[in-house]
Amino acid sequence: MEQRIGVCNLCEATCGLLLTIEDGQVTGARGNPDDPLSRGHICPKGVAIGDIHADPDRLRRPVRRIGQGADARWEEISWDEAFDLVADKLAATIRDHGDDALAIYLGNPNVHSLGSMTHGVALVQSFRTHNKFSATSVDQLPHQFLGHLLYGHQLLLPVPDIDRTSYFLVFGANPMASNGSLMTVPDFPGRLRELKARGGQMVVFDPRRTETAKVATEHHFVRPGSDAWVLLALLNVLFAEGLTSPPSYVDGLDEVARLVADFTPAMAAEASGVPAAEIERVAREFAAADGAAAYGRIGVSTQEFGTLCQWAIQLLNLVTGNLDRVGGAMFTNPAIDVVGRGLIGRGHHDRFRSRVRQAPEFGGELPVSVLREEIDTPGDGQVRALLTIAGNPVLSTPDGTALDRSISGLDFYAAVDIYLNETTRHADVVLPPTTLLERDHYDLVFHALAVRNTARFTPAVFDKTRDQRHDWEIFREIYLRVARRLPRKVPLKRRLMGEARMRMSPTFLIGVLLRSGRSTTITELRRHPEGVDLGALRAGQLPERLATKDGRIQAAPAIVVGDLERLRAHEVPSGDQLLLIGRRHQRDCNSWMHNSERLTRGRHRHQLLMHPADLDARGLVDGALVTVKSRVGSVSVEVQATEDVMPGVVSLPHGFGHQVGGTRMGIAAEVVGVSINDLTDPDRLDLSGNAALSGVPVTVS
Repeated sequence: MEQRIGVCNLCEATCGLLLTIEDGQVTGARGNPDDPLSRGHICPKGVAIGDIHADPDRLRRPVRRIGQGADARWEEISWDEAFDLVADKLAATIRDHGDDALAIYLGNPNVHSLGSMTHGVALVQSFRTHNKFSATSVDQLPHQFLGHLLYGHQLLLPVPDIDRTSYFLVFGANPMASNGSLMTVPDFPGRLRELKARGGQMVVFDPRRTETAKVATEHHFVRPGSDAWVLLALLNVLFAEGLTSPPSYVDGLDEVARLVADFTPAMAAEASGVPAAEIERVAREFAAADGAAAYGRIGVSTQEFGTLCQWAIQLLNLVTGNLDRVGGAMFTNPAIDVVGRGLIGRGHHDRFRSRVRQAPEFGGELPVSVLREEIDTPGDGQVRALLTIAGNPVLSTPDGTALDRSISGLDFYAAVDIYLNETTRHADVVLPPTTLLERDHYDLVFHALAVRNTARFTPAVFDKTRDQRHDWEIFREIYLRVARRLPRKVPLKRRLMGEARMRMSPTFLIGVLLRSGRSTTITELRRHPEGVDLGALRAGQLPERLATKDGRIQAAPAIVVGDLERLRAHEVPSGDQLLLIGRRHQRDCNSWMHNSERLTRGRHRHQLLMHPADLDARGLVDGALVTVKSRVGSVSVEVQATEDVMPGVVSLPHGFGHQVGGTRMGIAAEVVGVSINDLTDPDRLDLSGNAALSGVPVTVS
């Protein structure tokens, strides 16, 4: 028996672990109390971390698909054969049909992998296709869009100073289940207890009484898609009652005051269902608090007005003087500053547009909602080949059923993934990398979004075998072999430097970056694998930290202001229609880990949640099998009566409709639940290009 320090990087909390190892397997996992950020916290996914390493469904060597459809079978091939097959097909597609004939999709796990951050990004950038997509546009794109517009960089995002705030205002976020998102906050339950113990409040607005809403000081139901009305009405009260105290480096606040003048609490109440008096009271309490932080996440990001919501949330912190203030919304100072060092681009918007719908890009990526039409629509630039990296867009993006059909008709599809899933089952070849416990880890992004300044480097717990490859090694081989098959007019020095960088290991690169950052070194972090505490978030960093051209914040970006007219014209669905929202559970990891027995046992959690009054109005009963229909599709699922959703709202979990048990090598599997993305509509987009997965009009019968 051996004790090892590990890390759970399945979600953004990146909790430190103490692992018990016996005979090459994890037999126990608990939180590491010496970790300065996670403080001993562990959730069910962390307990199950060893299940991924030992999973019999997991691929360990490359496989090639033989045949089509129900007759398809899989055979293992060598790494050299797999690399050559991928390089040959990708290069031939580009050579015969042009750069845009290749599409690339990056799934959520990429940002949780050091190798993907150091080498996967370089691989993707080496392809000149415009058809690059990622999970960003079904998740957090409004945040990055606003970071770019207000602060000058897509990842210069303030996070709530949860450890010192006295008033935590939450819209559409569920950190009790998620452990925080774009706010790395492990042990949120403990931090919330501390907030309450010092007399603080947490006020939650959400159409569902979530795990977070249940432990809040107060919770307000809000109609899906109407959060922007409430947020703008809060600003209306602040300006109307003279409750603003903005910093001197902000321009455009007079225009903001004029713009929000007609978003009154009374009008917001009509749109949202939140009483006007409650909106007024919350605005006054927020302004009066000794350190307040407004925060909104997936529920307000994945709706038609996600950008307006995130804009208003940033303005609430800004106009009350709570931006860059202790107890307010603050900026992290990571040991490796991905923003200040330029390791991740600032972001840009509308440099090019999609071929079919003319949807604008952000940061070099198009909205994933347009992927299907780019595959299906003939003509120059039609997508004919696909490369996915740790992604399952059939379950994770709008109208998954239609996308499933489209992907099945591609000329060639390669996947870098450890599983055959609903998407990768269509691949011609799958290249599986090592997994979480078999590779070194340092969080480049989530250290930059954490509620405390820390640094931690975690060496691999297990050595990889001779016939395994790390993700960065897979990316390196595809990069080099495609380059040999596609000669480009690239200056020799630039080409040699690119190839040399791809041959450097992620750990070596992290060592160089830490040494130049001067907060700590990889040598110190190896001596302290539990992590090094670099202190609480620091106030007074603005305006010097801003990445805007003039060093100031423009509070009323024209492109955002222009979207207010669309909000004013928006009509709430009426008649028999209900509004569909998603949900997540602490035992779920988006669309995967549903084949971990310890995470799936117990009561089923895939049901459609529906208010008893809505059931009665339709003559339905609790537990019945119902049909849910949207513009794009329908699903059949059991319904569960609950007052945890407001009337007029129904909820399905994200990431279900999966196959569990024996998915490897094409063995038949059991289908569990339904996919909410068989109902979501790819035509519903936010200004930023983010999919509007929340507030989808549906009928239930």
